[in-house]
Amino acid sequence: MKIHHLNTGTMCPMGRRLVNGTGGLFQRARMVCHCLLIETNNGLALVDTGIGLGDIAAPERLGRRWLRQTAPRLDPAETAVQQVRALGYSPNDVRHVLLTHLDRDHAGGVPDFPHAAIHVHRAEYDMAVLHKPAPPEGRYVTGQWSHGPSWSFYGETGEDWFGFKGVRALGDREADILMIPLAGHTLGHCGIAVRTSDTWLLHAGDSYFHHGQLDASPRAPMMLRYFQRKVDMDRNARSANQARLRELKLNHGKRVAIFNSHDPVDYENCRCGAH
Repeated sequence: MKIHHLNTGTMCPMGRRLVNGTGGLFQRARMVCHCLLIETNNGLALVDTGIGLGDIAAPERLGRRWLRQTAPRLDPAETAVQQVRALGYSPNDVRHVLLTHLDRDHAGGVPDFPHAAIHVHRAEYDMAVLHKPAPPEGRYVTGQWSHGPSWSFYGETGEDWFGFKGVRALGDREADILMIPLAGHTLGHCGIAVRTSDTWLLHAGDSYFHHGQLDASPRAPMMLRYFQRKVDMDRNARSANQARLRELKLNHGKRVAIFNSHDPVDYENCRCGAH
């Protein structure tokens, strides 16, 4: 399977040293929305969607506070649908969208692929869409799925994958794409594992925010640590899963390349083939 690494939304909050770990306090930081476009035997599959055209047309739906804090560029050329077109495909070629979770900077492009099946953990759907249980106020942007997409749900049970319970996301058609439950950031948060020729890629979503958090001696800039704690829905689960990812990197780092959604270092390493 050919895999494209896409940045589907650049965010430029103030305080580069506190976010990226380098630069000045009054410089703009850089964060990305790291998505995957996978050429499968059953059409294209997209892992996360980043910011969508609807978000750019009506940015107020993203929330004034979120816009002020993250300072996204809102560039239509960065949207997943425009990058799919730039690669020579039609949006209708995207048959499957696999979401790590339904936060606004991950699901914004869902309406841009109205014919795709939307794959998500059942617990994430229950909270974000059905409000069972009710989510924290303002956490989700329901307009990102108000068009009524075709949902496909997953649970906690599945086959073993390096000690994690992985579920075959596309069934027997694509046995090498797995959804890995990694709850904590949200209750239904997942990672998406994709097998390449002889290794795996693990898109870990928002399980961690800075590459240093998977080091033997974990580290991350202060603002990212604060933000992570602030948005945790289950801190104990997030901490436990982050520790499991650290162990996975330590024991199987040559077989599994792990990256998160927003770290520009992870993104550039993937684009350059370092992962």
